[in-house]
Amino acid sequence: MKKLRTFLSMDTQMKKLLLESFFYLAWARIQKQGSFSKLSPTLGVHMEETAFNKDLLHKELLSQISSALYLTSRYTFWESQCLVKALAAMKMLEKRQIESTLYLGTARDNNGEMVAHAWLRSGTFYVTGSEGMDRYTVVGKFAKTVGGGKA
Repeated sequence: MKKLRTFLSMDTQMKKLLLESFFYLAWARIQKQGSFSKLSPTLGVHMEETAFNKDLLHKELLSQISSALYLTSRYTFWESQCLVKALAAMKMLEKRQIESTLYLGTARDNNGEMVAHAWLRSGTFYVTGSEGMDRYTVVGKFAKTVGGGKA
């Protein structure tokens, strides 16, 4: 009940973002279950990046989308870790015609096992996955530009 009251007390824009993030997290989880070779062409220009422009116009919106995704991902009935959040964020930004770059990285954990991580950047703002990204070597990146053209 407390969580429901908290949700109902939020402003309308945040409620909409939370519902939208729930939808896109579900969509992203379904995409993750499929073949990456089918998903990758939809992610943008392979091995390209969007600009690191400091876009103050979108900073608040990017922060709100990031917060909505992190909050919602804690309450999904499915796994909503880094790649799922990054894919969902990319779609939410694409819907608003905001450019982004999806990064895929790998590293070795303390036991020497290979681990992977994904994060999403728009301008200079890291929307998802910034926690620990510096420990990973980038092995793939995808630039999603406005209009879907070259980065």
